[in-house]
Amino acid sequence: MPLKASPDDQAHLLELQAIDTRLQQLDHRAKTLPEEAALAGLSSEADGLRVELLSATGAVEDAQLELSRVEGDVSVVEARIRRDTDRLQASSSVKDVAGLESELAGLRKRQLDLEEIELTVMERLEGLEAAAAGLRAKNDELQATMTDVTAERDAALGALMSERGHSVANRSTIASKLPEDLLALYERQRQRYGTGASLLRGGVSSASGVKLNESDMASIRAASPDDVVLCPDSNAILVRTSESGL
Repeated sequence: MPLKASPDDQAHLLELQAIDTRLQQLDHRAKTLPEEAALAGLSSEADGLRVELLSATGAVEDAQLELSRVEGDVSVVEARIRRDTDRLQASSSVKDVAGLESELAGLRKRQLDLEEIELTVMERLEGLEAAAAGLRAKNDELQATMTDVTAERDAALGALMSERGHSVANRSTIASKLPEDLLALYERQRQRYGTGASLLRGGVSSASGVKLNESDMASIRAASPDDVVLCPDSNAILVRTSESGL
């Protein structure tokens, strides 16, 4: 025995279907927000920048360590020069003076070499620090952009979830007014075939977009208004109205 439901109850299925379609659209939009794609790209860029910054920071630290070693060597040489200079001034031995002068000449040559190395390392360190500072600034800018895009994503998602909440509430209100057996059939057909209710307008089923053949139309015309009829193409509940072309 075919399921029976009043034409009004069957018509309410179209409202339910419209809400379900909108819920699907909202869920799809929530999963495909452009902000999510933008964040994925920014995150990938941030990962690459983080590696660059780590390398640049390591290079700065190595140069700082090298500079510290050179400065230490310079300090040692300067201390020896001061010591030998003091000894030279206090010495009265010709042999000792000659030895100290020779040693001082070597120390001053060493001092000049170390100071040249020190200057080279300082210039290199300055360049490395500038490069690291540029990367840090770029990273700060990128993080600020990610914060802004995240806020935009959250706002867009919040709006979608708000609309979804209203739609779910409206759906519950409509569903609560429908006969249980009619609602169960609608849910079953929707789960199986993607669409639970279809409007027949001018002989065309909205779910399939296909014009029904005369044999199917004849069967539908023969059905009672309260008979629940399934669309032969989409298997959705076929809702008949004055526009159906019957």
